[in-house]
Amino acid sequence: MSDSRRGLPLTKSNREKIFPKLTPVQISRITAHGRLRSVQSGEVLIEQGDRSVPFFVVITGEVEILRPLGAHETLVTVHGPGEFTGEVNMLSGRRSLVRARVTKPGQVIELDHQEMLGLIQTDAELSDILMRAFILRRVELIAAGVGDIVLVGSTYSADTLRIREFLMRNGHPYSYLDLERDPDVQNLLESFQVSASQIPVLICRGQIALRNPSNQEIADCLGFNESIDQTHVRDLTIIGAGPSGLAAAVYGASEGLDVLMLETSSPGGQAGSSSRIENYLGFPTGISGQELAARAFNQAQKFGADMLVARAARLICDRNPFVVELENGTRISTRTVLIATGAQYRKLPLENLSRFDGVGIYYGATFVEAQLCGGDEVIVVGGGNSAGQAAVFLAQTARHVNMLVRSNSLAASMSQYLIRRIENSPNIILRLQTEIVAVEGKDHLESVYWRNRETGQTEKHEIKHIFVMTGADPNTRWLDGCIALDDKGFIKTGPDLLPDNLNAAGWPLTRQPYFLETSLPGVFAVGDARGGSIKRVASAVGEGSAAISFVHQVLQE
Repeated sequence: MSDSRRGLPLTKSNREKIFPKLTPVQISRITAHGRLRSVQSGEVLIEQGDRSVPFFVVITGEVEILRPLGAHETLVTVHGPGEFTGEVNMLSGRRSLVRARVTKPGQVIELDHQEMLGLIQTDAELSDILMRAFILRRVELIAAGVGDIVLVGSTYSADTLRIREFLMRNGHPYSYLDLERDPDVQNLLESFQVSASQIPVLICRGQIALRNPSNQEIADCLGFNESIDQTHVRDLTIIGAGPSGLAAAVYGASEGLDVLMLETSSPGGQAGSSSRIENYLGFPTGISGQELAARAFNQAQKFGADMLVARAARLICDRNPFVVELENGTRISTRTVLIATGAQYRKLPLENLSRFDGVGIYYGATFVEAQLCGGDEVIVVGGGNSAGQAAVFLAQTARHVNMLVRSNSLAASMSQYLIRRIENSPNIILRLQTEIVAVEGKDHLESVYWRNRETGQTEKHEIKHIFVMTGADPNTRWLDGCIALDDKGFIKTGPDLLPDNLNAAGWPLTRQPYFLETSLPGVFAVGDARGGSIKRVASAVGEGSAAISFVHQVLQE
């Protein structure tokens, strides 16, 4: 069995932050939450794929952290006295990505998952140390591609892009092998009896080869949902883990509610695909939507909120507690519901557009998409902040960014700081009153026709990448008449609910609906799915946090 002894490539200052040494006083406080045990050389404390992962502090001896892959092991780090194991999976209770093995006998303090969460929730100093280390360790694992899965895919495969985005936005480290570029791919595929025509292929823990798996199949293989109890009645079920849903989870869980989030793909929602948000309060240098979502998700987990990767198929609203039925038929019982399903960008009205989804047409501008079009000419469609953020981000690596806007100005729809960035970027070309009228290509987008609405002139351009960030439609069809919607499908709440809406819904209470409450008592709506919402991340966060105060009132009724 081979073993690289270098570990993660860290500077000394980084190592001190990522692998800090606890003081004797701090260790004594941890001891009060767990138990002392002796360990022997060669003993495996944690195996890759373990479901119930303990937390260890090394008192004496030494523990090495390894990433096993087949017959090979890659050294991640070695923990000596005063150091501790774990990364962000310690918060979620998900499966271990690594193996922990004793190399020198000694003593350790052991805490189970609930004891570790209790420590973080009650000891502010240790909470800061552990949370910072867990998050930074996951960042290093992602950067190094050190995880428990290998993805074999192709640049020309839409499903490869989908899987990479799912893993990236869930913050799950993985190794990526490209069919066209990596010479060892064929040998790996043959060892799992997989042909190149079956890619993308996801290899889990060196044991299972999934051929073009769905996001749900990936979540199941990685054990995202295994530690979550789906049987007991929750205080609050949040449907959607965008900024508003995450904010509600943080405030609800921190205030003692039993909170479950349901998310079809990954935390962050539409905002999670934003390359850089520079006008969010408290982040003067900006923050990506993915990083903001990851921080909020870790915060929610710290307080005990659970997240189930699953799609809500319908809300059964004629009973109390309510029941949220999932796509696989599982039913979640809950005393209150908060709908935060957001909205999705509208597709361009082009006949063959769907052929190029993921292979030339994209609805988010993250690092993954930027890698696909580095050095190429690209198009960004839209005149809002999301489109402006995407254009500025892509301009860092693309040869030219053509920004196509149907209106004759950006002033009414975009923040001034973004307009100035666009005007001052030499490789961003703003094309006002311009729209795409046709796209062409075989397996991948190859050419685009756009028309100037003022002159009527149509031009053809050999461009292979279009980023669509136009107006959005609410994700509310699954509600199927359970609550009142406006004429555009957005959810009506609070003062926007007319007497006719309440009469039609059979509103049973003498009081009027609370602000953010729907036509069904105890069911709330926040964020982009709600009628009249302000399309800003800060506003969504505010709605999510404010809704919790009304949830408490409903639970007391």
